[in-house]
Amino acid sequence: MENGKCNGDATVKLPEIKFTKLFINGQFLDATSGKTFETIDPRNGEVIGQIAEGDKEDVDLAVNAARQAFDHGPWPRMTGFERARIINKFTDLIEQNIEELAKLDALDGGKLLQLGKLVDIPAAAGHFRYYAGAADKIHGETLKMTRPNLFGYTLKEPIGVVGHIIPWNFPSIMFAMKVAPALAAGCTMVVKPAEQTPLSALFYAHLSKEAGIPDGVINVVTGFGSTAGAAIASHMDIDKVSFTGSTDVGRKIMQASATSNLKKVSLELGGKSPLLIFDDADVNKAADLALLGCFYNKGEICVASSRVFVQEGIYDKVVEKLVEKVKDWTVGDPFDPTSRQGPQVDKKQFEKILSYIEHGKNEGATLLTGGKAIGDKGYFVQPTIFADVTEDMKIYQDEIFGPVMSLKKFTTVEEGIKCANNTKYGLAAGIVSQNIDLVNTVSRSIKAGVIWVNCYFAFDLDSPYGGYKMSGNCRDSGMDALESYLQVKSISMPLHNSPWM
Repeated sequence: MENGKCNGDATVKLPEIKFTKLFINGQFLDATSGKTFETIDPRNGEVIGQIAEGDKEDVDLAVNAARQAFDHGPWPRMTGFERARIINKFTDLIEQNIEELAKLDALDGGKLLQLGKLVDIPAAAGHFRYYAGAADKIHGETLKMTRPNLFGYTLKEPIGVVGHIIPWNFPSIMFAMKVAPALAAGCTMVVKPAEQTPLSALFYAHLSKEAGIPDGVINVVTGFGSTAGAAIASHMDIDKVSFTGSTDVGRKIMQASATSNLKKVSLELGGKSPLLIFDDADVNKAADLALLGCFYNKGEICVASSRVFVQEGIYDKVVEKLVEKVKDWTVGDPFDPTSRQGPQVDKKQFEKILSYIEHGKNEGATLLTGGKAIGDKGYFVQPTIFADVTEDMKIYQDEIFGPVMSLKKFTTVEEGIKCANNTKYGLAAGIVSQNIDLVNTVSRSIKAGVIWVNCYFAFDLDSPYGGYKMSGNCRDSGMDALESYLQVKSISMPLHNSPWM
């Protein structure tokens, strides 16, 4: 059976496209310019619909709505308990619409429908539920001042108007990961979804209105990064930008902040994550983790374990097992429940992945399996495994964001750690070993923000997520994310005639 076999088209009722306009101040509106852009079905390259193309003028309108809602509206002035009640109602509506939201992400982004229903949309709802629970637990501290006769305390206040620029690989989870803690903190916001996957963000905006979130609190401006995204990054009346995407764009956002109003910037950027498999690992389990880590979501995930390092004692066995198991990694229509991998998000990403595969071949890596496009329509790529990869190769150093694995053998623990750290990125890493002392040494030696031991993609709502080095400067999830949408105010006053200090 050929590696990366492709199943046929699935027979399923596609979702109705109900929302295609900008969502500003509680209303769906055409772009000021009247322009639209096409959103494409990656299964076949056909047009799904025409989406309003927001630009600087539309961002200005959205920011003004968010500013009015923050400065004069009820949202930041509600008790945390009341905000929590409304966020929970929003969550209820998300859970009632799991099927439709999952279909929108499958149609727009090529994501597997089954995983959307089981993982992505429930995870999005989970984020809102988690931060609803935190909304009434935001508080400052009473300070033990060092100066006599002085009383002090701190307040934690919402940071203000936030611009969220979210990526296309996990449209629903990223929407929730950014919006939920900002809502709980009492912020108002402008969300720019990726131009490749705008549909679910607009549906979430509709649900937020139904839930009773006041007008102007959530605004969604669809459009392109170079126009709408740039307008958010440089806007003088946005207090913070939260961005998930490439390191190159992250740099531009930091520069825009520096040359505008020095707004706070949270960046979750690229990765080239290592998976280290040591000699004492179970070969079958290690191979399963390697395939999952690299090929899940068609490799379009910033923490993909695209660099797999295997200790020499079991290297040949792991390689043999990977080649055997990948034959059953079915590529096909994301609406088909038998598919394990759908199409890449668009033609540009599809062609980028294929070009990196050609680089791997030309630079001398050994192609073990895959390496080709599948079919004559859509953007399907075979899961691809290269061996004999060296550290100077592009497929080793660059974030491909596709189903391409690089295998490398190592001998000693020290060599494995050195290989893992030989990257400009530091987002995540995996370790497969039964030796707790080795695991402790390696996990503390790898320069990455997230370490998974004998598992992969072990995300949790309570676990902070973010990177070291050029993988960014923020933490999403957990209470750390909530703190990033708050600012601390210190208040001091004289204390007269107190019996104690």
